[in-house]
Amino acid sequence: MIFGITENTLNSYIKRNKTTLDTCYIQLRVRLSLIRKFIYFNVEIYNMNKNKVNSKPIHSYNFNEILFVISSIIFNLAVSGVYISSKIDAAKIDSSVPLKIFGGIVVLLIIPFIITFVGYIKIKAKKKIIISHIFIIFYLLLEVLLDYILKIPFRQILVIHIPYILVFYAAAFSMIGVSRTISKKMGLLVIATFLILMGCLIYNLS
Repeated sequence: MIFGITENTLNSYIKRNKTTLDTCYIQLRVRLSLIRKFIYFNVEIYNMNKNKVNSKPIHSYNFNEILFVISSIIFNLAVSGVYISSKIDAAKIDSSVPLKIFGGIVVLLIIPFIITFVGYIKIKAKKKIIISHIFIIFYLLLEVLLDYILKIPFRQILVIHIPYILVFYAAAFSMIGVSRTISKKMGLLVIATFLILMGCLIYNLS
């Protein structure tokens, strides 16, 4: 006897309610199975999302991208050096040597930019990248023509100087645009050096 219930009474109750008990048992098993499947499904989704996050592709820079960004940074810093050297020269201090060095660096950058230009054409890069290169190379060729071949004081001739300035900024902004296309970090680096250039320009004009 358990809690006042005899074994015969318990067996009799089980026999009379066997169908009900079987139904409850089946329902319990079905519910447990659904719960198990639900948990398994959510675990699978979690693992898939985790793998997507972990397998997020890391941008690997190719030769053209690295060369372009480095050349753009050097361009901005070299032009900054030209502005500072010009200011020092205007103050009656001999700065012809650094001025020539920085100017030479600027025009020599036509070589790496032509390399990246050809490289981007070979891989059929976006049109804006190709057009940006055309602006950059055109500016550098113009610089060679005016400063090293014709050797005229074009900065004192507005008819020549104003278009020259427009081409210069077209080239500078093209460098920023392509660098941002490569990656945001590279774009920020080129923008930072461009801001240094603008600061040196303001110093030069002051």
